[in-house]
Amino acid sequence: MTQPSPEQLQIFLDVATESVLAAGAVLKERWGKLTDIQEKGRPGDLVTEADKLAEAAVLKVLKRHLPNHQILAEESGSLGNADSEYLWAIDPLDGTTNYAHGLPMAATSVGLMIEGIPCVGAVYNPFSDELFRAAKGLGATCNRRPIKVSATKELSKSLLITGFAYDRRETSDNNYAEFCHLTHLTQGVRRLGCASMDLAGVACGRLDGYWERGIQPWDMAAGIVILAEAGGKITAYDGSPLDISSGRILATNSLIHDSLSEALLQTPPLTSWKS
Repeated sequence: MTQPSPEQLQIFLDVATESVLAAGAVLKERWGKLTDIQEKGRPGDLVTEADKLAEAAVLKVLKRHLPNHQILAEESGSLGNADSEYLWAIDPLDGTTNYAHGLPMAATSVGLMIEGIPCVGAVYNPFSDELFRAAKGLGATCNRRPIKVSATKELSKSLLITGFAYDRRETSDNNYAEFCHLTHLTQGVRRLGCASMDLAGVACGRLDGYWERGIQPWDMAAGIVILAEAGGKITAYDGSPLDISSGRILATNSLIHDSLSEALLQTPPLTSWKS
């Protein structure tokens, strides 16, 4: 893998920051003013004019500063130089369903992968005015202050977070059993509907672990860097190296990683549960 210098990574981080702040301004401006809410083919998979306008704001920044890089954006797909080793993964509005319903839990997530490895990330929630940033080897911050993961060592004392994929109505592999099982084993499981903020929450120690299936690279590329730089651990469910294209992620404070992985793998099917 190409090893960019710390100075180069800082430049990329500053560009990512500029882009998420630009998108955040769009999301605040369009808040409560939506006129076009559509489904993208699956029930609950929404897109609004705010998604598209926020993505345009991110793309404008990236194209101005880094016109030769490759881009993977949720609404626009693949753009830019397909031969570049630099790939920006963009979710302009993570939490569209929340946003469309007037629930202020949403963010813009912009991550840079270099030869497939997440190396730079910025996540901005304009409603809480929280800016999470990180670059490989440079640490992680929230609003420019260093953050780190929690010190929780036992699964039974942990607070977890997860989500549910858009195809949950169509498949038995829908995370319902895992949600119920882990709710019994921990102090609680939350569902906020915003994967980038889920990862940021683990990174800053508010939450101890996160797992989800059915998510895309743009949902997690930025958050992976932020969590890793804050001292967290990110793998596949079984603890093997994460394939960011797999749609599945297990992310923790490192200390409960093995026990959460084991619990996920041992989750009994819902049909075996007593009513």
